[in-house]
Amino acid sequence: MADDPMYHDGMRQLQDVRETRPLADRLEQVTVRTAFTGDDRAFIQRCSMFFIATADVRGYPDCSYKGGLPGFVRVLDDFTLAIPDYDGNGMYRTWGNVLLNPHVGLLFLDFENPKRLRVNGTAQVREDDPLRAEYAGSVFIVRVTATKIFPNCPRYIHRMQLIEHSVYAPRPEYTPPGAAWKTYDAFRDALPARDRAIDKQE
Repeated sequence: MADDPMYHDGMRQLQDVRETRPLADRLEQVTVRTAFTGDDRAFIQRCSMFFIATADVRGYPDCSYKGGLPGFVRVLDDFTLAIPDYDGNGMYRTWGNVLLNPHVGLLFLDFENPKRLRVNGTAQVREDDPLRAEYAGSVFIVRVTATKIFPNCPRYIHRMQLIEHSVYAPRPEYTPPGAAWKTYDAFRDALPARDRAIDKQE
């Protein structure tokens, strides 16, 4: 996008200090794209987690981890991702930021076979999205329209192995256990009614 250049003056300043401006320009030419490739789609849809950066209207940043079972992030078309919002701590720092400032940066990682993919774009949060019916346990659906998609060198990714997927990750025909922290006296009286009912049952 013309109003969203790859590099701003601060980036250029450090590139010039390190004499990497030509390399940065070449990386933009060779690796940056605006549409998902088949490899991008396969990689994203086998990821069970990603990190997302947002900022409020003042520019103050927030970074969050989002997890689910592989395939919980879907590539809907060449430019669009769908992400379910699952029950959490109710702070809504990430998606609340999106309501006021839709610009987001996502980082998908594979720790077992080191690889990373960045997706920058804009996001929308909807409770009435028709995809909610296809996502067990979803509260909202977030759709991200990609403006920049690009890999990064994986050489500093530490190799780690998945032990097991979280028992809390929603899936069809499955009721995950309740969050233990919701039973703590410090939070119990502040829970929404739906969680107080679950707490009493348990």
